[in-house]
Amino acid sequence: MSAANQTTLTASQLARQHWLGVLAKVPAEQLQQQWAALDLTPDYQLIRPPEIGLTMVRARVGGSGQPFNMAEMTITRCAIRLTSGTLGVSYVAGRDKRKALTVALADALLQEDTDQQLQQQLVVPLEASLQAAADARAADASQTKVDFFTLVRGEDE
Repeated sequence: MSAANQTTLTASQLARQHWLGVLAKVPAEQLQQQWAALDLTPDYQLIRPPEIGLTMVRARVGGSGQPFNMAEMTITRCAIRLTSGTLGVSYVAGRDKRKALTVALADALLQEDTDQQLQQQLVVPLEASLQAAADARAADASQTKVDFFTLVRGEDE
């Protein structure tokens, strides 16, 4: 999404975008452990049961060139409606139907989370673990960093 389009989104839309991103990126096992610890069992109706499909991944040469179809990627999507009427959706990478259902349930409950309690108990810890994993990868990569330099010989001047 471009910066120009992001300015037209409301604060609640940006918050939802953020938590859906965190929930979709976190490993399934970690999400299920955190979800189980909350012991939530909301009443819901499946609008779109978890289903597996493909999506086309598009890329640009150098990040700014003409777009091209790079590859297909497996995704799982799900949509649920709580008894209160709130709709929750999910699109997650891979073939994990349980994760897609959990993300859809969390999305619906987070929309109703006016006191931000669920946000603090579910999204914040998962986001912290994602950041810790990214920091660990960056630290590992920095250990292999090589600085190249060129010596100038006197006769080349």
